[in-house]
Amino acid sequence: QVQLVESGGGLVQAGGSLRLSCAASGGTFGNYVMGWFRQAPGKEREFVACITRWGGYSTDYADSVKGRFTISRDNAKNTLYLQMNSLKPEDTAVYYCAANQRYWGPDKRLYNYWGQGTQVTVSS
Repeated sequence: QVQLVESGGGLVQAGGSLRLSCAASGGTFGNYVMGWFRQAPGKEREFVACITRWGGYSTDYADSVKGRFTISRDNAKNTLYLQMNSLKPEDTAVYYCAANQRYWGPDKRLYNYWGQGTQVTVSS
């Protein structure tokens, strides 16, 4: 069973950048499909991006972040990343990393393992 811990959140001005990290332990990281999700106050948790396991590392993004965010992973370091550029106030949310062993896509119900989240706040 994998444990996930996010870091790298903070306060940034609109137009700025942040890089989130998600450290995994307790499992073979490369065996897991990984995703980033976010939840703003009063809203449901929503999909941000996902990346496949070993091999070609196919990625998928929500339309709202496409071209601004980049998901990546380093299996040797057991770490998932989310590079966020050109941040907007509407990107303000708690960001969560998530994992599962079979499903690659945006459905949060199919991710079995979740971190505690890291707060990202974008000021205008």
